[in-house]
Amino acid sequence: MNALQQTKYFAGAITISLVVSIFFLWLVEAPLVDTAKLLVEGAFGTNQRIGDTFMIWVPLLLASASLVVTFSAGLWNIGVEGQIVAGAVAASFVAREVQGSTAVVLTLMVIGGFVGGALWGLLVGVLRVRGGVNEIFGGIGLNFVATGLIVYLVIGPWSRDGVASTGGTEPFGPQAWFPTIDGLRVSPLALIIAFVALVSVMFLLSKTHFGLRLRATGKNSLAANRFGIATSRYLLMAFIIGGGIAGLAGVTQAGAVYHRLVPSISGGYGFLAILIVLLARFRGLWVIPIALFFATIAMASFQWQLRLGLHSALGGVIQGVLVLSIVLVMGYQEGRQHREQSNIRGNTAL
Repeated sequence: MNALQQTKYFAGAITISLVVSIFFLWLVEAPLVDTAKLLVEGAFGTNQRIGDTFMIWVPLLLASASLVVTFSAGLWNIGVEGQIVAGAVAASFVAREVQGSTAVVLTLMVIGGFVGGALWGLLVGVLRVRGGVNEIFGGIGLNFVATGLIVYLVIGPWSRDGVASTGGTEPFGPQAWFPTIDGLRVSPLALIIAFVALVSVMFLLSKTHFGLRLRATGKNSLAANRFGIATSRYLLMAFIIGGGIAGLAGVTQAGAVYHRLVPSISGGYGFLAILIVLLARFRGLWVIPIALFFATIAMASFQWQLRLGLHSALGGVIQGVLVLSIVLVMGYQEGRQHREQSNIRGNTAL
């Protein structure tokens, strides 16, 4: 399948998703022109909205970069949400306990968040490699554990003085706040972390022997093992690296967005990143525009609710329709390609 044919299929999938989305908008009696206009204005209409859109983009990029690693190893890392939470918890511990300059505290928060996410990812990997537990079930189970842990901390040891509420911990000290651009509410440091993580993943997978062996493990672990690749070790490394990068998403949420630990710190970005990586077909470069588009819809959905009376969940419906359309079309494409190859082999045998 050449690049032109792939582009045609992708364009067809986009067209289908647009038609279905328009149908849904018509079904809920939404004004099409105003809804489309607010898609742009809601995300980029003011400096504040631009900043908020980019701060949604950051954790989506980081969670997607994490999943590109694990997907390349043939792993469905559904536990990415728990790894985001673990990173946020570790970064919050540093913010609460470490005294020092802004540079020292933020550096330790980033390191702590990476380590926290990596250890949580390693738990999923150990369950898979040593315990024979499928990573989907292990990841989901650890997601619940992470959610319980963060609620316990917020209403227990880290609760606000005299308040037992799930609203969040006390705000961090100013030395634990990521610096932001005046008027934009966007943190350059958070953007740098996200781009460095994504570029590093792309380089690791495409330019190193480690990446080649990791991808070989994902393509066919049995064959890779026969060629002398220690597949179990590479699976564990994929979970460690992917979990660490997901943990960085938790760091940016805690240090650049909320400035404290809250139960909803992951924001569902891990699950949304799964859809982004599927759309990008596991290619890191495509993650950048797709994640930005999803962040745009997430921001626009709030404006749809405020100004048009549409439920904010409509944004999730449109995102889901887009993913489903592309997955179905790409599945048809691969099925057709497989049939063509089977016919060629059959004609050759004759």
